[in-house]
Amino acid sequence: MAKTKVLITVTTYPLPSRSYDELVCTAGVLEDGTWIRIYPVPFKFLQGFKDGQKLSSFKYHWVEMDLVKREDDFRPESHSPSDYDFSKVLSIGKVNTKNNWQERKHYCLKNVYTNKGKLIEDSKAPNNISLVTFKPSKITSFEIVDDEREWKEVWKELRKQGDLFDQDKETEIQIRKLPYKFYYNFLDDEGVSSRLMIEDWEIGALYWNCLKASEGNEILALQKVRERYESQFINHNDIYLFLGTTKEWHLRRGKNPFVIIGVFYPLIQKEEQLSLFF
Repeated sequence: MAKTKVLITVTTYPLPSRSYDELVCTAGVLEDGTWIRIYPVPFKFLQGFKDGQKLSSFKYHWVEMDLVKREDDFRPESHSPSDYDFSKVLSIGKVNTKNNWQERKHYCLKNVYTNKGKLIEDSKAPNNISLVTFKPSKITSFEIVDDEREWKEVWKELRKQGDLFDQDKETEIQIRKLPYKFYYNFLDDEGVSSRLMIEDWEIGALYWNCLKASEGNEILALQKVRERYESQFINHNDIYLFLGTTKEWHLRRGKNPFVIIGVFYPLIQKEEQLSLFF
């Protein structure tokens, strides 16, 4: 592809990698609403994006970069940067939240799935759709599940094999392992249920920030996470889910290869709030 203009909407929680530092699944939409996946993107690039901006501020930026379709990935949205030092990436403005996210809605909600069966069917060949915006008819619950507290030994070993971007860099894993997994249970427009893990950066960062604010008390930290994703989001926000597949599970044609890679959460409009009670 020629230089491509992408509105970045997704940055997932980083995972250790053999060759690319900690990796972040990065995705966004083009001006026509088409989804695009960009990888590999090293976490250190996002940390240093545009003169030290934080990862959170990378989202909803328009960027221009040279991209090429990944020949080793059957998913149509998957592309790689043509230049792995990211020196030619241009930030050309951030889309704000004015008028209850009106401009963000314009780009992110052009193509919205509401039916699980249709989504799974389109994820199969020949379409192989792997990135979508999905509107649940109802979010029924938010779950928190215990997880391993340390990275797998195999992933620790991967980091000892070096960093493609910086051969002189220390190879220990830089990102803390989240000790919990987070899930949304929700219904589609026919009442069919799904239970998908939330893997975006925001929920991981929220947990660590809440843990710090709670002076290391995990119970209080998790209560704060639940308050945001359950009490606040479900009751006060108009929730859309950004869904994506992993290459492995999509290739295996799993029953549902998607995970939640982002949550889109403008406030419920007043007229919508009234309809909840009448």
